[in-house]
Amino acid sequence: MASPAAQQITDRDLDDIFGPVFARIAAGAVDREVDRRLAHEEVGWLRNAGFGALRVPPEYGGFGVSVRQLFRLLIDLAAAESNLPQALRVHYSFVEDQLLGEPGPAREHWLRAVGSGALVGNAITEPGIGAVDRYRTRLTRGTEADWRLDGTKYYSTGSLYADYILVAADRDGERVSVLVDAYADGVRQQDDWDGFGQRLTASGTTEFDDVRVAPERVLGSGYGSGGRTHATAYLQLVQLAVLAGIAQRAESDTRAWIAERTRNYSHAVTDLPRHDPLVQQVIGRLSAAAFGARATVLAVADLLDEALDSGAGDAAALDAAELAAAQAQLVVGDAVLAATTELFEVGGASITAEGLRLDRHWRNARTVSVHNPAIQKARAIGDHLLNGADLPYAWSAGNRKQ
Repeated sequence: MASPAAQQITDRDLDDIFGPVFARIAAGAVDREVDRRLAHEEVGWLRNAGFGALRVPPEYGGFGVSVRQLFRLLIDLAAAESNLPQALRVHYSFVEDQLLGEPGPAREHWLRAVGSGALVGNAITEPGIGAVDRYRTRLTRGTEADWRLDGTKYYSTGSLYADYILVAADRDGERVSVLVDAYADGVRQQDDWDGFGQRLTASGTTEFDDVRVAPERVLGSGYGSGGRTHATAYLQLVQLAVLAGIAQRAESDTRAWIAERTRNYSHAVTDLPRHDPLVQQVIGRLSAAAFGARATVLAVADLLDEALDSGAGDAAALDAAELAAAQAQLVVGDAVLAATTELFEVGGASITAEGLRLDRHWRNARTVSVHNPAIQKARAIGDHLLNGADLPYAWSAGNRKQ
């Protein structure tokens, strides 16, 4: 069940703590985009404010917030810098696994570590490998006291910002999750992600060369293990929170640009763009897209709160959250992509100026929205509703209760 302390900290309290941090992060967003400067300093600000420990119970150094409160803040962080919630996506999933884990020293250790500021990145996907049962990353026996990890991963989102990396590996045909120190001997990380959006998520290549892994760092079944889990909906919802934040920032950036603009088209019905009813309609639609995306994300977060409050053991609650997250993906993605395209209708060629970088909103939204492509989710939803097919669960990791 949710910690009683989770009811003691309000949204206003959280806004007072994190609002100023988000404002500082937002102030440098365009410069970071232009320079392709990874947000190490900004992640440090979040770490110092305890942002990674939002779901950690107060007795372990965290805030004990609800899932809804977490995702509300993730949307606001995404409005400030859309790369950062995505970079922290697996971190929050790891924390949730610990919260659901068997009580004991291991669970307490990791909750205290996160409560003290530790962050977790990921190394799941491998270049050229589409199926989790064909991982080339191997965990093999080293000495009697440890294991050895070897392999190459891509899309290692957030790992360059992290203290630990959650790695999916094969151990004698078994999928396992391994937690390694981000700066351990034999770990090499590169910022070589070459997508046109979400460039600062630190989603590049990570190589593991004979990395020592202590037995207690082998956490159990890894990515792609079968069965119901909260984590696919949870991980998908982080991406949708990113989209909701992008819509929020796109609307505010566009509105600010129009407010200062004094030149309109020669055939427009008003002299000032902000008085033009057509421009006003665009801002209205951008605002509606941001509102709808936020409301949808929070509605799914409420379902995840219900599922997690029951210990993630209620099949009906898990199915409800999984279905809602899949449906939300179709709604939010379409709305935000349309909004980040339409914003350019409010101005002439000057709105495409590199200094504004308003194109980053569409590029970032397009990049986020292709994670777990919507065409596959639409088919899975239809098959489930028509034929009772299994929902598209895909993730399980960590020290979970059986």
